[in-house]
Amino acid sequence: MRRQFYTLDVFTDLALSGNPLAVVLDAQGLDDARMQKIAQEFNLSETVFVSDPTDPVNTAAIRIFTPARELPFAGHPTVGTAALLAHLRAPDLLAAQDLRVVLEERVGDVVCVARHRKGKALAAYFTSPRLPERREGSPSPETVAARLGLQPADIGFGAQRLSTFGAGLDYLFAPIASIEALERASPDLYRWGANGEPAIYLYAKQTAASGSTYRARMFAAALGVREDPATGSAAAAFAGVIMAFEPPPDGDTVITLEQGVEMGRRSLIALGLDVEGGALKSVTIGGSAVIVSEGALNL
Repeated sequence: MRRQFYTLDVFTDLALSGNPLAVVLDAQGLDDARMQKIAQEFNLSETVFVSDPTDPVNTAAIRIFTPARELPFAGHPTVGTAALLAHLRAPDLLAAQDLRVVLEERVGDVVCVARHRKGKALAAYFTSPRLPERREGSPSPETVAARLGLQPADIGFGAQRLSTFGAGLDYLFAPIASIEALERASPDLYRWGANGEPAIYLYAKQTAASGSTYRARMFAAALGVREDPATGSAAAAFAGVIMAFEPPPDGDTVITLEQGVEMGRRSLIALGLDVEGGALKSVTIGGSAVIVSEGALNL
């Protein structure tokens, strides 16, 4: 059977930057093992498999696989798939107005909004299906520093300390004192996530571009991802870090996360926080996407 696929670069408006994504359409009939094999064949951070929704009012059901395993939720596959499906199914309408796209993921229904304006890249944002929750038991700064090839003094800045949050997937968040230390951090000294622990998300409050708030890196060797150019699920959980250490005032706040710089694949993620009465009410993740290639699988 021929199954059409597309590849996109997500969280960027420039091809060959951002985070690559493969999207396989018409995935009915593929079992778990076959989808995992196809994800290994693409060998990208994630591959999405699209099928008919369980609830016909929704847009599509999707499964998300890294080269190593399935994920219940991930950000750049959600953004990229929402933008792609809106573009393929209603290009003229999308050029005139934003379109609502609802994707059935293992974590639950994810509500997205797709956008395409003249002269601009495709774009989409979604509301996180879960608010971030804090987990207990983060390792010591000494342990984390040794696993990254850094010094303990490189871990932490201001009020920021090591913490673990999840909003579908758990991450260990490591504040890094400088860009220089962030650049030195090694993804190869420790197999992050191999023992059931979270992947690690490093962030510094210095950036390479004006307009960005934090610069980040993410290592998840156990998922088959040595380093990820852009991690939307981590960005959703990062809203918990913001609320814990530098809470914004009531209202809507948008933070821009810059990632993938060290890989030569600069990505920009828009993280939106809606705060009411000092409490986080909702989290949105958004960014641009560029279609890079299309073809067919003979499977």
